[in-house]
Amino acid sequence: MRVFNDLDEIRALVGEKLGTSEWLTVEQSHIDLFADATGDHQWIHVDADRAAEGPFGTTIAHGFLTLSLLPVLAASTYHIEKKRMGINYGLNKVRFTAPVPVGSRVRASAELVAAEDTKDGGVQLATAFVVELEGSERPAVVAEWLVRYYV
Repeated sequence: MRVFNDLDEIRALVGEKLGTSEWLTVEQSHIDLFADATGDHQWIHVDADRAAEGPFGTTIAHGFLTLSLLPVLAASTYHIEKKRMGINYGLNKVRFTAPVPVGSRVRASAELVAAEDTKDGGVQLATAFVVELEGSERPAVVAEWLVRYYV
């Protein structure tokens, strides 16, 4: 994990890779809990028997579940020491480029795309994440995540 002392230190790195997270295994329990939380119980995610006969041969994670792993993946990629809080501001350019079969491992690499001052005294970072799927040539997700930090 890469550690930055403060926002000035990280904002100087626009255009550079910030790091790569640890691997995370996507378990059926993650998929089931996400299905319960969102109401998306499509068989391809939660019915192992039916999914075994489907196009992927097993259940797959929801695309939005894989996207929602960004906070935990980012937390093992980089950390900013001197900040009071970070606020999720949104996403740009999100694509789900490969399915994530149950039991797969994912990790994310992060590149700082932009750093801008906000009107309320914060700093907004735009970070491009590529969620890699172990053993796949294609990533599972690519997204640009906007987070506002305050000191």
